Amino acid sequence: MKKLIILTAIISCFLLYYLEQIVQVSYGIKTGMKWLLFFIIPVILDRYIDKRSVQKSFHKKGVLFGLLFGSVSFISIILAYILLQNYINFDLITEELQAKSKITAGNFIFIAIYVTLGNSLLEEFFFRGFIFLNLKHLGYRTFAYMFSALLFALYHIAIFQTWFTFSMTLLALLGLFIIALIFNWLNTKTNTFINSWIVHIMADLAIILIGFKLFEFI
Repeated sequence: MKKLIILTAIISCFLLYYLEQIVQVSYGIKTGMKWLLFFIIPVILDRYIDKRSVQKSFHKKGVLFGLLFGSVSFISIILAYILLQNYINFDLITEELQAKSKITAGNFIFIAIYVTLGNSLLEEFFFRGFIFLNLKHLGYRTFAYMFSALLFALYHIAIFQTWFTFSMTLLALLGLFIIALIFNWLNTKTNTFINSWIVHIMADLAIILIGFKLFEFI
């Protein structure tokens, strides 16, 4: 079962990288494939692993940690933007979003809503519910922490590969790895991915707020 989870996780992330950076499909096609790879297939495979993450991961027990860390995450992202905005070419980012993913000022609000609620759910279910919690319950606690966190960080290369300088990319990957470790720890409190999903939502809200500025809504 461990090998099945690892193989599924790596192949899924590689396919999404291929679609994002090599084929450069539209945001809609990429989203459809992401639902298949990050949700539908893991739900099917869960029937043959331990049935835990699908059946029990959606209860709302103990969300205080999520709300607390989510607030810290929101503030941290806004502060990071203020401090690093002179070192990042935001014009390049908006141009790439418009060219590759067809994200424009006209559809940004709708995509922002989906990213905040839908996309965050997919990523938390996949990286924390399917990968981390299943590996942890199979007895590979340390490996579950490291593998899911590392894959979560590397997966984001498909999104920001051309956005930053090499040093900024390494810094972003390190930050994502550490954040993923914290997300994993949060989820051990309730054995669900609800806490990390709350943090992810609040982090995305901060990013969306920055996006409103980039697309000149504010």
